[in-house]
Amino acid sequence: MHNWFECKIKYEKTAEEGKIVKVNEAYLVDALTFSEAEERINKEMEPFISGEFSVSNIRRARINEMFFNENGDKWYRCKVFFITLDEEKGIEKKIATTMMVQANDVKEAWDGLNEGMKGSMADYQVAAITETTVMDVYKYEA
Repeated sequence: MHNWFECKIKYEKTAEEGKIVKVNEAYLVDALTFSEAEERINKEMEPFISGEFSVSNIRRARINEMFFNENGDKWYRCKVFFITLDEEKGIEKKIATTMMVQANDVKEAWDGLNEGMKGSMADYQVAAITETTVMDVYKYEA
């Protein structure tokens, strides 16, 4: 079971015109605690950012599943309902989950989500696919 944390990093970078601009970028980190998430994001960002940077925010991201695609350059948040039948009441019950898909566009995210769900025996319904501001994802590696 993965615990995902969204970490926001604030730093100054040089824009294309040569101007220095302040940016606040979001990253996902797989960690057990907030402290570990902060430590890991600091370690991951150090080689990529010259100068000072700070972790401006960390929050728990309720993500049930991640579908990676090394060719994708954006992350899409997918709201998916699993459909179950409540036999006592005789009605359909929808359980909402959040999944992330790495893709280049919404169509590719749709295809990636359906490909990732192929092995699932449960009925599901895709409610929404939205592009996120997440720049990169750092999963835990032993």
